[in-house]
Order: sequence, then structure tokens, then C-alpha cells
Amino acid sequence: MGDRSVLDHLHQAGSFKCLFPRPAGRGLDAVLLNTAGGITGGDRFRFTGAAASGTTLTLTSQACERIYKAQPDSWGQVSTSLTIEPGARLNWLPQETILFNRSALDRCLRIDMAPYATLLMVEPLVFGRAAMGETLTDIRLRDRVEIRRGAVPVFLDAMRFSGDLHAHLARPHIANGAGAMALVVLAAPTAEARLTPVRALLPDTAGASLITPDLLVIRMLAENSFTLRRALMPVLRLLNDDTLPRCWML
Repeated sequence: MGDRSVLDHLHQAGSFKCLFPRPAGRGLDAVLLNTAGGITGGDRFRFTGAAASGTTLTLTSQACERIYKAQPDSWGQVSTSLTIEPGARLNWLPQETILFNRSALDRCLRIDMAPYATLLMVEPLVFGRAAMGETLTDIRLRDRVEIRRGAVPVFLDAMRFSGDLHAHLARPHIANGAGAMALVVLAAPTAEARLTPVRALLPDTAGASLITPDLLVIRMLAENSFTLRRALMPVLRLLNDDTLPRCWML
């Protein structure tokens, strides 16, 4: 096998599955698939993944994840825990999560990195189906991203909302009517060198900040999911050696 990254251990149960397309390079690609077709109140999904020392692992999703209407006293829960060992690279590149009106999502992404590991992650979020004329007048959302390097917290992003999200996002100082957004994080020794090239690719509704020399954070707003993806793809290609999972190209 040479220096190709391979699967060491797999356990899966319920409607949350993992597929492994034929790799195009030396890394291992894994595609997450929710066979239930979406998430609603009472659903619980958990994923745990690890990239061993010297390997490259890319995790993506087969399609956009849909968060459906939930009962007033229930939540859809998604918990993801990722570990990156020394000298490994992990790309967390799921496709968009689409919130439906009256949905309730409680989601947490925890990433533990070794000191000499590399991470590229994106979390795209779409506020309703614009093509269907849907507006989010009643949702509940709890979303949290935690990144630790060598057990030390280096990035924390938390969002909590309940109520009329459409009216909230319409405010000029909040999102000026944006229908989608994304968070991108690159934790790598090359992060500082990527700042200027990344900024050259960003639309006016996005910004990039170098938190530390090895931590680059990008935030992006867009009118809708199509505009968001069109802006995201060149950025992700730049940060991932001009490659994207095949699912993103469909």
C-alpha cells in the first residue's frame, strides 16, 4: 500500500452510515450518510473519527443535511468528536446544513489536535429553502465548535437562538438579510501564508482573520446557498491543495 492512508477500525449503527469512495490520492475519503433523510426532534446522531499519525482523512457528507420541524419540547441532536494525531491532517468538509421552519437543532463539534497536526474545517449553514419561499419565523438553534491543540483551547465558537430568525438576520448590523453563512477554520503551520491569497478570493460579505500564526478563521455571509457554495469552493480548494470531495462537485 505504500504510504496510502487506510481504514483501521469502523463501527456503525442505526441510520448514520459511512461510505468510502475509491481514493483519488494518498488520503482516505469518508462520506457520511444519514439514511433517515434528515433530522427532527428526538433524533440523536453521534460521530467519532480519528486521523492517526502521518495519515490524511477527509470527511464529508453525501448531500445537504436537512433539519426538519420538531415538536416544541424536543431537539435534534448531533455530536461530533474528532481526533488528529501528530503529523496527521483531517479535513472536515460537510455539505450545507439546511434549517427548516420550526426546526430545533442542538449540535456540537469537538476537535482535539496534537501539536503538529493539521485541520481544515467548514460548517455551511442555510436558513430555509429560498427557492420555496420559506422563511424561518420560529426555530431553535444551539451550535458549538471547540478546537483544542495539545489539550489547550485555541478556538471556541458558540451560537444560540430561539424565535424569529428571519427578522433577526434582516437587521443591517446582523446579516443584512443573508440567507446562508459559513465558518472556515485552518489550523496549520501554513495558515499565516494563506491569509493574503484567501482574502483576495473573498466576496464583500466575508472576512478572514489570523488569530495566531497557525490559526486562520474565515466567516462568510451569502444571499442563498448557491451564492455561498460559489464563494466557498475556491477558498476550500486553495486551502486543500486544489482538491474537494467529489460530493461537492455534484
